[in-house]
Amino acid sequence: MNLKAYGFLLIASLLWAGNMVAGKLAVGHITPAMLSAARWVLAAGVIFAVSIKPLKRDWPVIRRHLPLLLAYGFFGFAAFNIVLYTALEHTTAINVVIEDAGIPLVIMVVNFALFRVKASWAQIAGFLVTLIGVGLTATHGDLSRIAQLDLNIGDALMLLAVLIYGVYTVTLKYKPDIHWQSLMAVPTLGALMAAIPYLLWMSRETGIVWPDATGWWIVLYCGLLPSLVSQVTYIRGVELIGPNRAGLFINTIPLFGVVLSVLILREPLHGFHFTALGLIVAGIVLAEWGRPKASFT
Repeated sequence: MNLKAYGFLLIASLLWAGNMVAGKLAVGHITPAMLSAARWVLAAGVIFAVSIKPLKRDWPVIRRHLPLLLAYGFFGFAAFNIVLYTALEHTTAINVVIEDAGIPLVIMVVNFALFRVKASWAQIAGFLVTLIGVGLTATHGDLSRIAQLDLNIGDALMLLAVLIYGVYTVTLKYKPDIHWQSLMAVPTLGALMAAIPYLLWMSRETGIVWPDATGWWIVLYCGLLPSLVSQVTYIRGVELIGPNRAGLFINTIPLFGVVLSVLILREPLHGFHFTALGLIVAGIVLAEWGRPKASFT
């Protein structure tokens, strides 16, 4: 069962890393606000088209949990990325990558605050080891650059994004027992409730700028894979091994991003990338080895 969970979580991280690369490719082809809105319009259209039967069957349960399901989409699917996009307008990508690596720690803290689930010392140590690996990736092998980071409002926004995703992950424990298609379909409406107003707000002066052909291909990727498949696999991974353990896999995203950037964007691969990979893998192995044996964490 653990291997299945690891597979789900690594697929989610790989697709989210692809989302980062798509974001780089999107520059000059589609605005962040349009990408955010269009991807969720596409995702909602696709998932509702194939989910009529489970939605009808699950409707009595959905109706009782509708605010929660919409909140999953509003905050976990869309608001996190919207706040992240806004943060990137004010701070550097290095800051964002390092701050994003704090999500596993937020998950551990929130999980303890809500459910009194304690992280083991090995899990905390594993988180710190993966954090060093992420730091090496973000600073291009020079951790001393962290001391030179210039913090501003963008960093505060990124910390808000980290808090949003940490809370979203832990509260997946409350999700109702419905078909996975229903569990994806309803939250996409919540995501639209965040993404559409964001697009209208960002377009208030320039008007809506439609993407070119490349931009639409990027929407197709983001709307089907990061928006749908990765959410399903991440939720399933959290369901199988718990938020504390699952959250640590988020720190594999920067390294998958490096691999995809090398393959797709032809960016160079350096020695520190291998060191970072070793640290992140070692941190996850350490955390899994020393996890609490008797609790769902």
